Amino acid sequence: MYNTENKQKGRFAPSPTGRMHLGNVFSALLSWLSIKAQGGDWVLRIEDIDPQRSHMEYADLIMSDLEWLGLTWDEGPFYQSERGEIYEAELQKLTDRGLTYPCYCTRADILATQAPHESDGRGSWLARYICCGDESSKSRPRTTSVMPISASSTTTASW
Repeated sequence: MYNTENKQKGRFAPSPTGRMHLGNVFSALLSWLSIKAQGGDWVLRIEDIDPQRSHMEYADLIMSDLEWLGLTWDEGPFYQSERGEIYEAELQKLTDRGLTYPCYCTRADILATQAPHESDGRGSWLARYICCGDESSKSRPRTTSVMPISASSTTTASW
């Protein structure tokens, strides 16, 4: 499902981990207004990839809230948890073109790159760790993820 029309697309991708708050509403509104001003389509993508924190009832409430606000979507909702095969196929295309490198980061390394959240007990900023495919780290357990070399080299797919 690729965007062959060259029509602009915007998206809102909330995580269904709770009710919408003003920050969600503000982001959704700006996204919706921006794409509609360009005559484009607004896509709803549900970021339900954290099975411990994501709950379908929150996704339903988010969609209900968006509809109540008059922010209707043109495509979706697409649930990230259901799109693994699509992403694997696109990743394989990048790998086949030599545009990926192995990531030797541990889960702790990756966690350290994320902003702290009160809910995970990390109340202060941690040093950023950037994976460079360092061969010297091969002795560590390798993650199964493969990272694109640059954003400009990724394949553009429809949301």
